[in-house]
Amino acid sequence: MSLYEASVPQLAKMLKNLDKWLESGEAFAAKKSTDPNVLLTARLAVDQYALVRQVQAACDAAKFAAARLTAKEAPAHPDTEKTFEELHQRVRSVLAYLETFKAADFDGAETRAIELSFLPGKVISGADYLHEMVLPNFYFHVTTAYAILRHVGVDLGKRDFIGSMNLRDR
Repeated sequence: MSLYEASVPQLAKMLKNLDKWLESGEAFAAKKSTDPNVLLTARLAVDQYALVRQVQAACDAAKFAAARLTAKEAPAHPDTEKTFEELHQRVRSVLAYLETFKAADFDGAETRAIELSFLPGKVISGADYLHEMVLPNFYFHVTTAYAILRHVGVDLGKRDFIGSMNLRDR
């Protein structure tokens, strides 16, 4: 499986799921006659990011993965979102960015030396970067966003997390 196949389709799928979870959060707040934006500050632990930052971090993980693996520039997002609508825009912006990539863009990505600003003087191969850093980090933030929404009472289940699957008849 190429790094494109192992990254972009799955990152995009989970961001689409995340966008739906946010919609469910808004619907939950409306049903409770609560300002939905109150949910954006919810967190699971005092030393953990709030929902808004979990969504931002998931988006960053996805866009930087595609950019670094293809030696392209990622779009800038200033992390100023304060509403569900702004978070939807952020997620959809990253999805649109991911849609610009083709499998050929990832040619040579497996062995590309990836530099990370927080580890000066070190590099990691593209394959190791994807499998050891990107995917665990992305899923950490997506899962935590899901868990925060569940924690505050949003009716989400495993099928909401997994999302669509390519099922077929026997």
